[in-house]
Amino acid sequence: MKFALRTLAMISATALLAPMAMAASNGGGGDPEQGQKIFKRCAACHKVGDNAKNAAGPLLNNVIGRTAGSVEGFKYSKSMVAAGEKGLVWSEESIAAFLENPKKFLQEYLDDPKAKSRMSVKIKKEEDRRNVAAYIATYSEAPAASE
Repeated sequence: MKFALRTLAMISATALLAPMAMAASNGGGGDPEQGQKIFKRCAACHKVGDNAKNAAGPLLNNVIGRTAGSVEGFKYSKSMVAAGEKGLVWSEESIAAFLENPKKFLQEYLDDPKAKSRMSVKIKKEEDRRNVAAYIATYSEAPAASE
C-alpha cells in the first residue's frame, strides 16, 4: 500500500511539474501564447507567418539562429548591420534583451555610444519580453538555443 501511495504521489507530482519543465526548456523560458497577445503591438511593423513580408521592420520568420541585420531586401540601420558583422546571431535571450531597449542593446553590443536602432519600441516587463521572444521562436526552424 505504501508503494502504491508513493507511486501515485510521484506520478501526480510529475504531472503537475511537467508543464513548468517544458516551459523552462524553451530557450528563453517564455510562454508563446502570452507572447502572441503582446506581439500584437509589434505587428504594426513586424510580420510572421506564411505570407510574411518586410514592412516597417524586417519579417521575423526564422529569426532564431539568424545573423542580425541580414534579411534580404530590408534596409537596416548601420548599427544593426555592424552588430551582425560583429557576430550577433539572434536567440530568444538576445531578442528579449534587445526588446528591453533596442538602442542601448546595440550601444552595449558594439561598445559604441553613438549606435542607433531604427526600432524605438521598448517592452518594459522582463516576462513580456521573454514571452514575445518565445512566440517569435515558434516561427523559426532553428533550435531555440541560447547564445
